[in-house]
This record gives sequence, C-alpha cells and structure tokens, in this order.
Amino acid sequence: MNKTRLAVIYALTAALCYGLSAPFSKLLLRQISPAFLASLLYWGAGLGMLAVYVFPAKSAPSAPALSGKDFPWLAAMVLLDAAAPMLLLWGLQTTTPATVALLNNFEIAATALIAFWLFKETVSKRLWAAVVLITAASVLLTVDDFSALSFSKGALLALAASICWGFENNTTRQLSAKNPVQTVMVKGFGSGSLSLCVAAYTGQIHLAPGYILGALLLGALAYGCSVYFYILAQRYLGAARTGVFYAAAPFMGVLFSFMLIGQPIGWSFCTALALMLAGTWLAAADTSSRPEVP
Repeated sequence: MNKTRLAVIYALTAALCYGLSAPFSKLLLRQISPAFLASLLYWGAGLGMLAVYVFPAKSAPSAPALSGKDFPWLAAMVLLDAAAPMLLLWGLQTTTPATVALLNNFEIAATALIAFWLFKETVSKRLWAAVVLITAASVLLTVDDFSALSFSKGALLALAASICWGFENNTTRQLSAKNPVQTVMVKGFGSGSLSLCVAAYTGQIHLAPGYILGALLLGALAYGCSVYFYILAQRYLGAARTGVFYAAAPFMGVLFSFMLIGQPIGWSFCTALALMLAGTWLAAADTSSRPEVP
C-alpha cells in the first residue's frame, strides 16, 4: 500500500474515532459540566498517549522527538485548542444551537484557506469542490431548522472558534513530522490543564467517579487516537486535504448517535451521505494537493 492511500486510511480512522465523541459526550453531560468534561477528554487523550509512549508498538512508525525548536508551535497548538471550545460555549449562551452548528463547519474552509494563504499549500479546484460538498453534508447533519439561523454576537464567537480550529489544524501540521505520540501528549495535558483551570474557576467541577472514568476513556479514543492518526495523515496529505477527509466525522457521529441513542435518520441524512461520498471521492482522486513532509 502506498503512503498516500495509507494516509487516507489514517485520516478516515481519525474521523471514525472522533465520531464517537458527540453521542458518548451527550450521555456523560448528564453528570459532568461542559468545561470539566472538556478537561477530562483532553486528559484522557494525554494519558492514553502516555501509555502508548511507555509501551510502544513494534510496528509504530518512527519519527524524531520534539525539541525546543518546536515550542512555539506547541504553545500555539495548546492555546488555540483550549480557546476554541471556550469561544464555542460562550457563543452557545447567546445564539441558537443550529446557528453554532452551522458556523462550526466553517473549520473545514478555514483550515483550507489558512493552509493556502499562510502555509502555501496547493489547493486544487477539485479539492475546493470536495470542501464545498462535505461542508454542505455537515450542514445537513447538524442543522435542524434553517429558519432559526441568525447572526449575532454569539454567532460571531462560534465563527471565531472555527477559525481557531482552522489555525490549530495548520499549527499541528507543522509538527506532523515529529513523534505524534509526544505531540498528542502535549496537546492533551496542556489543553486539559487549561480547561480544568476554567472549570475550577467557574465552579463546574463535580465528582462522579463512574462518569469521570468514562470521560477519560472516551478522551483516550476520541481525542487521543483521533489526533494521533490525524497527525500521521497530515504528513502526506497536508492540512487542507486531511481536513476534507476528517470532515467525515459529523456523518459518523450521526451514525453512532442513531446506533446508541436512536437518533432518527431521514432524508437529510441520506442526502448528506451522498454528498459526503462524492466529496470524499473528489478528495481521494485529487493528486495536486500533496505537500512535502516538513
């Protein structure tokens, strides 16, 4: 199997892992506040990768370790990854969930635009078409009532969150040639600590041992493994193209929601599936957006 096809599998595996996040997080939110849950998910990712780091698999791909020169990118990654969820939660306080869900999908376009303008990645017409199709599919999967959409201060905060994630994706791309286990550990423990500080400051820490353990396990898979495979994919696909494949996560999240909590699948889901498949095919067929490994 060539490296590009393997990278596509990595990207889709990352989306599959992250797709678990929404339905299981919905169950965990019954006993855990959003800020505290965010910190537990990040810490779960860090702990999961720590286990991989201490007991590495023999078949794990080798890569150089992080160094002091990587500190600026690591710091930016942690800060952006901690800021984005906070902006999103603040936005939810003053606008509708449908508006926030729609604007959150701007992350895909933001990642591609930032990769193109700031990091000089090649983004072909075929890839732009894939971005449009998969964004449209994500919108269908996340918006229930288009008549409820409106722009407000909360909507602008949600848009800012998506832009933060777009920058964070490109920042992580600059670290994709380094040891992904170490990168995820820094992301998990760093962002988790910042989120924990916010939860403590706002008095949102509630002890529920069973739910806390579940959140840590979910974080190890949905955040830890997801980012691990995402970084591996970025080595050969770049930030923009990896983001397109990773956009399959909303579809997978809805599928898991249907399986776990009986979320119904209607015409919008079927239409989104067709758009998602078409966008994924365009991205997979694109051969002009493959950057050199940094």
